[in-house]
Amino acid sequence: MAITKAGLAVILAGLIMGFGVSAHDLKGQLLLVAPSGGSEAGDITDAVVFFEPDNGTRGHLPPDTATMLMRHKRFRPHVLAVTIGSSVSFPNDDPILHNAFSTSPGNQFDLGLYRNGASKRVTFRHGGLVRVFCNVHHQMFAYILVLDTPYFMHVQADGKFDLHGLPSGPGELVIWHPRTSVWRRHLASLAAALSTIRLRVIRTGVPAHFNKYGKPYKKHPDSGY
Repeated sequence: MAITKAGLAVILAGLIMGFGVSAHDLKGQLLLVAPSGGSEAGDITDAVVFFEPDNGTRGHLPPDTATMLMRHKRFRPHVLAVTIGSSVSFPNDDPILHNAFSTSPGNQFDLGLYRNGASKRVTFRHGGLVRVFCNVHHQMFAYILVLDTPYFMHVQADGKFDLHGLPSGPGELVIWHPRTSVWRRHLASLAAALSTIRLRVIRTGVPAHFNKYGKPYKKHPDSGY
């Protein structure tokens, strides 16, 4: 989910490289570059790639148990992808108070204030994007993608991804990154070829938001400022 620079682009390069390895595999590579064309190190692993079959065959969606740690006034990881029904723990590893919350429709939660060493858990029962904030620290934000498909992964640090075990037949390939618009492409088959795709960054920095009460943030006595 790293402060970003305006005008960056995510390039999906060589998406279909390696398609021939397996009829049910989908390989590719994402490159994060600056407008000048130079490479830009950073948050490439924030990108999530997932496949949604047209026939509705999602396979079994095993609930997962994941963790989003609060440390150094940040949520770690910044982006987390899970399936519907999964639970996410929010342990506080800072010597100050935190209050993780979200007002995202269908997956709202408010964990209240708690101190170092404590942890609380949320189960996400509806698909969609969950925007996570801290009611104490305005600069803390993260994203949880709750997916209705088991065919997903974060790209690796080198930008590569490899979706395994995809069902045969058409479907939609989706690429989500917190700094760009969602990219979607319908594939008539897993043997389809795609050209290089550029996703222009349109969001940078901390997203504008209010606290859990819908009010502007104020300094909290235990915020650790």
